[in-house]
Parts: sequence; structure tokens; C-alpha cells
Amino acid sequence: MERAPCRTEGVVITEPRAASSAADISALASRTLTERQLGDLELILSGAFAPLTGFMTTADAVAVTESGCLTDGTPFPIPVTLDLPEGAAAAEARQLVLADPEGTPLAVLEITAQEQIPAGAPGGPAEAGLVRLSGPVSAVRAPEHGPFRRLMLSPATARDLLGDVPVLAYATRSPLHSHQIGQLRHLAGQLKARLLVLPLVTGPVEVIGRPEALVRAVLAAAGSLPSGTLIVPVPLAPRSRGGPHDPAGQDRELAARAYVAAAYGATQMMADGQAAGAAAAGQRAGQAGELLPGAPIPVLPSADWAYDPRAEVWRPLSLIEAGTERGDLSADQLGDLLDAGAEIPSWFTPPAVARELRRARQPRAERGFVLFLTGLSGSGKSTLARDLRDVLSERGDRRVSLLDGDQVRQLLSAGLTFSRADRDLNIARIGFVAAEVARHGGIAICAPIAPFATARAQVRNMVSDAGDFFLVHVATPVEVCEARDRKGLYAKARSGLISQFTGVSDPYEEPADAELTIDTSVLSRQEAVDVVVGMLTSGGWLAADRA
Repeated sequence: MERAPCRTEGVVITEPRAASSAADISALASRTLTERQLGDLELILSGAFAPLTGFMTTADAVAVTESGCLTDGTPFPIPVTLDLPEGAAAAEARQLVLADPEGTPLAVLEITAQEQIPAGAPGGPAEAGLVRLSGPVSAVRAPEHGPFRRLMLSPATARDLLGDVPVLAYATRSPLHSHQIGQLRHLAGQLKARLLVLPLVTGPVEVIGRPEALVRAVLAAAGSLPSGTLIVPVPLAPRSRGGPHDPAGQDRELAARAYVAAAYGATQMMADGQAAGAAAAGQRAGQAGELLPGAPIPVLPSADWAYDPRAEVWRPLSLIEAGTERGDLSADQLGDLLDAGAEIPSWFTPPAVARELRRARQPRAERGFVLFLTGLSGSGKSTLARDLRDVLSERGDRRVSLLDGDQVRQLLSAGLTFSRADRDLNIARIGFVAAEVARHGGIAICAPIAPFATARAQVRNMVSDAGDFFLVHVATPVEVCEARDRKGLYAKARSGLISQFTGVSDPYEEPADAELTIDTSVLSRQEAVDVVVGMLTSGGWLAADRA
């Protein structure tokens, strides 16, 4: 298809499509969307992605990636596509209900195209085995759940509140510290603009992990921001895959933020240093702020600022005596302070923000975590798990829960077979429970065989939002495991009486990402416990004076 030349007029804001009734959708197939897909859907329906009325075709996705315009020439910064597993919609399907994780229908997709695109192809999905569904969406109901939903105003409401005045936006996945607060106050004053802060609540959040923690931290900074600042959480997912090594992707990320900020009423946007890349340094956006491809408003680079210890204020580097300036704490440095329970310097962030950071990222010695032991039957993982439960319970630091493989099979996973699918489901159930234990400050010790790397990775991802995760590979050789076998399971498996037995007729994928590897054929029970407790103590998860 021949593309129209890229137009340069501003964004046309439209309101959401008319809602469909529940009666219209009862017979339709439904699909639960991922967090990212839900964010894109909400931005389409709210008008933040106007003039989009649905999910793009691959032709539009390629055009946007290459030129910052749709195939009809309309400026747009990023691909907004719906890529689902094969079979998510029947080949002849013309409609699909799009639902939230609770199964609540939010919208109906009118399917105008189904495309199979190779992974990594221009405008294609990142993963293999996906089908791209394109077409307009119609709202069924607005999202109702999620922290700070009351603050998630529609673009139209935000524009009405801001009024017809210059508006400086700042869209970020990081808390606001004194550096950013000083720059925003300075730039808003120069522009005589109101300030609009958009915490981006879909995707990872730097240092503190969860989007609700980001919103709390930004609200805590509100007292240091200019009067009349409007704070609106926005579900914009990250667009850059390569981080600092992907300047084009970073520019698309910035352009996407600017596009959404404009929909909410911004006339300019200050670049967030975390995502700005070359644009924020002035190499692409220009020191006065220029339009990135697909961005409707100028993106202003964040100037070089530092802390002046003599004046006790953040200010432009050019105003500070050379050699006396103090730079920001890096994300790793800030994380280390929080992990250790150390004080956050007052020159770095306001006390109210520091309090929220400490709430969101507790010291390691107070944080919940999961010990996930994996290994062959007879490797000693259950014995080690029980010994660890006893030792950690004696300390009294936290509540300790044991999820042993055999016990879980009798209760939580009763009825499951030993097929690959059921094994993975068993591990997912264990991971879900373990993550909830960690979320509430406890210790979960898990001891399933867990032979497959993908299932173990799924558990790691589940736990990462709730606490810390340690994969312990109990790597006892199979011949030792077989010699220890009190139940005769290995003998039955080798004679064909038991099928799908890990280590004999089913594979065991040895972990390449274990935090700790233990061979109980060369360590005593006490030595194995000491190795695990030593790892936790040296890392700060257990207090050394209570070991």
C-alpha cells in the first residue's frame, strides 16, 4: 500500500466509542488481556490514543515505526497492536470480547484482520506463535478496579481542569526527587505554565517496583511542586525494548509520552532522564525542544543540574563552583540504601518521598521472600526444606510456610497428572501461594521437583512483585538419588511400571539461573542448612546477630 505523506497538524482529540450492551456480547468468545494490553485498550477508549479507534494492522505498525505516521499520513508515535496466542480467536470470528483479569468484559473488538507475523519482523511481535488481531473496539464498561482509580481522569476531564493555558507535562516511571522537583519548578516558572505530572502505572517502576508505590511517592512530592499541579496516573506501557542501547526505541518512548501528555492538555513536556536517551541530551530534541516523530508537542531536554552543597540547593551545573557539585544517587545506590534500612540523604529527596520509598521497599531483614528448592526425587530437597523451616521458625523473624511437593500434590494440586501441562500448573499453583506468603512479609519454602525452566521462571516472575526469590538447585547426582530411594520409585520407573518419571523417562532441565547450588551427597544436613542460611545472612535477609 502506498503511504500518504506524513501530516504535521496537531492531534485531533475524540471521545470513546459508544458502549455495547451486555446482551450483545453474551454469545461471543472472550479473551483476558495482559497488563500491557489492558493499558493500551484503556488509552484507546479514553481518547488518549486518538485518532486511533482500535488496534493497528501490521501495515500501520510498520509505517509508524519507520516514519512516525500511520499509512494514511496521520502522525502517531508507536505501534499499538493486539498480539494473542494462536487460537485465541477462531479464524472465522468477527468479534472478540476483551476482558480484565477477573473476566469482566471491558470492550468488544470488531476483527477486521488476523495476521500471522514472524517474530522480530518489522512491526511484528517480539515472540513467536502469536496472531495479530486488528480492528476497532467498542466500550462495554469502564475499568473499575486498581489502586488510585479515582485519580485516573479522562483526557477530556484533565483538559477541562487545566484550562486554556500553557501546560508543562512530566511523564515518568520513577519517583520525583529534589533534582526533578527543582527542574520542574524552574521550567514551569520560565514558561509560565501549569504543571501536569503523569505517573506511568503500566510496566516496571524503578527502585520501588509497584505502580501504586510510584503514585504514592509522586503524591508525597506534591507539597514541593507548584500550586495547581495536576497528578494523573496513566496506563502507558513501556515502548523501548533495548534500554540505553536502543536510542530509536527511547525516542519512540518519549514520543509516546508526549502524545499522551498532549491528549491530557500539555503544550510541552520535559524529558524524563530515565527514558530520554539522546533526545534529552539535546542530540535529537534540540536544546529548545523539537518534535520527535509522531509527537504533537515539543519535548524539552532536562538540563544538566546538580546539588550545590554550599547553597544547599539543586541548580544548573553552570551556576555551581566546579568540583563542588554533587550528582544524583543512581537507582542501584538508592536501592542499596533501602535494602540496608539506611537513611536516605535529605539533599537527595524530600522527607515525605523518602518515607514512601521505605514503605514500598522494606529493608531486606524485614522483607518476605521465597526459597524455591528444585531437584530430582531423592536429592534431599524435602529434607533440606524441613530443616530450613525449623531453623528459620526458631529465629522468629517471620512466619514460615513449607510447600513440599508431595504435600501439595495431595491438597492444592490433587487430581493433577504428571503430564507437562499438569506439572507446569502444579508449579504455578505453588508459585501463586508462595508469592502471597512473601507479599505479606513471610517466608515460603518450596520443594517440588520443578523440572522445567519455563515453569520455574514463571514462579520467579510471580514472586518478583511480592518479595525476593532464591532458586536453590539441589544438584545431587541421579545415581545417589536412586540409591537413596526408599519407595522404590526409580526401580519401578526403569522397569516401566511408572511413566513420566523425572530423571528416567522424563527430562530434568538443570537451572542456569540458580542463586545457589547444593550437592547433598557431599554435604551433611547441617552443612546444607548452613550454606543457605549463610547466603541469606550475608545478603542481609537475616540478621547476623540472630544466626
